[in-house]
Amino acid sequence: MDATVSNTLRRMSGGAALAEMLKLAGAGPIFGMGGFQLLPFYEACRALGLRHVLINDERCGAFAADAYARVTNRPGLCDGTLGPGATNLTTGLIEALNAGMPMIAVIGGANRQHAWKNMTQEARQFDILRPAAKDAIRIEVTARVPELLRRAFAVATSGRPGPVLIEVPEDVAHNEHDFDAAEFWIDPGTLKAQARRTRPDPDLLAAAGRLLAEADRPLILAGGGVHLSEAYDALLRLAEAEGIPVAHTMSGKGAIPCTHALSAGLFGRYDRIANAMIAESDCLLVVGCKLGEIATRRFALIPPGKRLIHIDILPEEIGRTTRADVALAADARLALSDLADFLADGDARLRRRAEWVASVPRRMARWREGARERLESTERPINVGRLMGALNRVLPADAVLVADGGFAAHWGGLFFDTKQAGRSFVPDRGFASIGYGVPGGIGAQLGVGPKRRVVALTGDGGFNMSMGELETARRLGAPIVVCIFNNAASGYVKALQHAVFGPGNYQSSDLAEMDYAAVARAMGCHGIRVEDPDALEGALREGLANTTSPTVLDIVVTRDPARMLPGVDNRTLTVQKGDRPV
Repeated sequence: MDATVSNTLRRMSGGAALAEMLKLAGAGPIFGMGGFQLLPFYEACRALGLRHVLINDERCGAFAADAYARVTNRPGLCDGTLGPGATNLTTGLIEALNAGMPMIAVIGGANRQHAWKNMTQEARQFDILRPAAKDAIRIEVTARVPELLRRAFAVATSGRPGPVLIEVPEDVAHNEHDFDAAEFWIDPGTLKAQARRTRPDPDLLAAAGRLLAEADRPLILAGGGVHLSEAYDALLRLAEAEGIPVAHTMSGKGAIPCTHALSAGLFGRYDRIANAMIAESDCLLVVGCKLGEIATRRFALIPPGKRLIHIDILPEEIGRTTRADVALAADARLALSDLADFLADGDARLRRRAEWVASVPRRMARWREGARERLESTERPINVGRLMGALNRVLPADAVLVADGGFAAHWGGLFFDTKQAGRSFVPDRGFASIGYGVPGGIGAQLGVGPKRRVVALTGDGGFNMSMGELETARRLGAPIVVCIFNNAASGYVKALQHAVFGPGNYQSSDLAEMDYAAVARAMGCHGIRVEDPDALEGALREGLANTTSPTVLDIVVTRDPARMLPGVDNRTLTVQKGDRPV
């Protein structure tokens, strides 16, 4: 970083200055759809060799940028033109905001000389998008482009990361300015989350350490903040040294490998063994988790009086839903490392907790035996559990599984096993929007590179919303494998209708029967229709072996709404009035 004044002037447009700053930042792919307001920016991207990816829908562009950010911890980039291009970003921005994903979204604005005179496509887009972003910046002066881009990166990656909106009016993008060359610099510490790490208060750290030391049955609850902090080594060190099992949220899957002897799996609305362990635990260490509705089964999972230590980068999140005995407002990696250092020699505690630790693989083995019927099901149409079992057997350890909202995230969160630490399971749990699977797969593939394989899970409803992005994936040479749960329904809604209102009482939840493999082939991709459960593994291997185009596996799954949910069988589910079943 060198901010020395050079007195060397460079005349360029605001759009070119924007691209120049992104190049300095080592920016990854930019997902968007061009328009007149930002034309100088797109031309500069071409001239500078920046990778701008034409997307078919701006919402999908934001989803792709979000997934890219999840697998790299670098800001995902997307853009939209004035009006509908900008407002189409709303859902994707809220996904990133709620999930704490670093993102920068650039939108074109109206020429200020003619603004609010019924300009074509003009709307109060800045006001609409402001609540969807961590911060929103409107660049009013061309000369300030470098400064405000630096600000955007700093905000996006520090504290709890999030999306930053940058609006560039047409005249600011097109006007030229004599920039001093020294104005083009960026702080490398702001280019990746977690930027600006903070340590916990020493006195509170000591209090947390004493609580943990006293516990006979401690349990760690890990959320997505572990990924943002890249706290894997620190978490595993503490867990192994102290004999503390680790459960995780959907977003926290991969905090430690699911195959590790200390992994208690998913907790919350769906769980394997973790909810029972929460009930039995005498001290919970919550790290990088907001303890929201899903993780706490609508705030009823953690009983009052349970000893709880909460680590979160945002102080205001602590105590928001669940009382904490000790609050550590700090970076997850540093806090976990400091806790391990404070506790030091844990041999005595390990011996005291030996039975608690040994119970984890026994409990997990019992759960797997109970889940065998779904994981190895031979029924037709195919049980989704059989697909999850096949994915666990076939996917390489470094593969990434992207899960769309709804069924895909639920089944994947409960049944998919990560084999190594890291974010190899990517669900859109910030907003849980349907339609994330295909664009999320594209963003993840560009993020992890061509040597790692990416599989995207989506329902037929989610695929219907984003199938146009198959063309994008094909054009980019992103050979993702898309697994479609084809149940000819908006399955989650139909399952809920079945549970709440009874068999046969379905409204607006059925879809037409479609051959999505044929659709994929018509779009120049590889398409495989799978109706026999015994053909699943072969189809997955065929898709993974194909690196010349995207592959779509059109998997015909159960049409019975009583068997669509991963955690329960609706035929035995009792729903009380006012409850939300699973």
